[in-house]
Amino acid sequence: MLQGKTIVLGVTGGIAAYKAAALCSKLKQEGAEVHVIMTSSATQFISELTFQTLSRQNVYTDTFDERDASVVSHIHLADHADLVLIAPATANVIAKMAHGLADDMLTTTVLATMAPILVAPAMNVHMYAHPAVQQNMDVLRQRGVMFIEPEEGLLACGYTGKGRMAEPEHIVEHVKQWCATAKEQAVSEVALPSKLGHDAELQPGLGGGEELLSGRTVLVTAGGTLERIDPVRYITNDSSGKMGFAVADAARSMGAKVILIAGQTQVAPPEGMEVIAVESTQDMFDAVTSQYDNADIVIMTAAVADYRPVNRATQKLKKTGEKLIIELERNPDILEELGKRKMHQFLVGFAAETEHVEQYAIDKLRRKRLDLIVANDVSRSDAGFRSDNNEVLIYEEQGLVERIPLMAKTGIAKRLLHIVAERLPAGSGQRMLTAEEVRSLE
Repeated sequence: MLQGKTIVLGVTGGIAAYKAAALCSKLKQEGAEVHVIMTSSATQFISELTFQTLSRQNVYTDTFDERDASVVSHIHLADHADLVLIAPATANVIAKMAHGLADDMLTTTVLATMAPILVAPAMNVHMYAHPAVQQNMDVLRQRGVMFIEPEEGLLACGYTGKGRMAEPEHIVEHVKQWCATAKEQAVSEVALPSKLGHDAELQPGLGGGEELLSGRTVLVTAGGTLERIDPVRYITNDSSGKMGFAVADAARSMGAKVILIAGQTQVAPPEGMEVIAVESTQDMFDAVTSQYDNADIVIMTAAVADYRPVNRATQKLKKTGEKLIIELERNPDILEELGKRKMHQFLVGFAAETEHVEQYAIDKLRRKRLDLIVANDVSRSDAGFRSDNNEVLIYEEQGLVERIPLMAKTGIAKRLLHIVAERLPAGSGQRMLTAEEVRSLE
């Protein structure tokens, strides 16, 4: 899978640097050409000679240590990399990347490269959870940087929690999955004009990934809804909004006008689009239906509450007994209503399941008149809610369209939108009729 790929491996100063040696070795075994860049702190944990021996390449530690007069080393590495992989990545290097600092060989190369960047953080559990670190990671995600979440366990500092760098085998699988998806997308983009008709070459934007949705309006919902019991208590779910935000950002990058309707989320929404903030399921229902007629593509990633309290207290409820009984009533089913109203829209739903994933997903697709449904198992600890990664199954009426292996949600979003684009009527940039216009023709 990695035969002939050039990977720049950045190693930063943490105890997990010892794992990077095994990672380097495994990448070489998979056929990759590995060039290692070490920070000065990393050399305190492991020697340059180790990586030189494993990679069979020179190891870089100093921006000014030019060994070939015919090239500028950091630009040469940046230009020839198929992937930049930073493992382990400390809080310090993540902060530098987020703020565009370039004060050593690694960060200078990162700033110069146009290659995809994959980051495997490793640090103390409290450092990883710190708002500054999380915000820096969110900034990088919005720029397309992919992350492999650290694992939970006993850390070198003595704490137990989330912060241990993913195992080398796990990282190599991520790299292979990225490579496979990139290859599939390249094939899809080359093949797309033939799928869209013989005039496709005359229509701008159909041949490449960046303008596949030019002229389209994409409506995306993200996050979870919140149903208040009283002014300080509420019912909600674990949705972080990461998947919806990834879809919205990918649609924007493909040339679409994006309307993002966001409930409760754990990360900041992407820029460059209209964002409508909502709280309850009824709020989201009202916002979505008001925008629905003018949308060409609707992708409902939000996890909405099925029920809400019948009575919402205006003041904080006081503890009065051993039990508190709250009566709930059904919320409107947003996706079902959109299916009933569908005229010209391409409608995509999400199914977050914990069992019988395929059965429940296909049933939902048929009942709610969806064009596609994206199903995933949210009981997994390495995917789904809150995670940066996901593994999904995409179905249409006829059955499975594609299984996307575990990877960053940003990658899944891009692949999903390519699948949607393949199924749209030919003529990117030519506006589809709105529901009102369709009715006027009847």
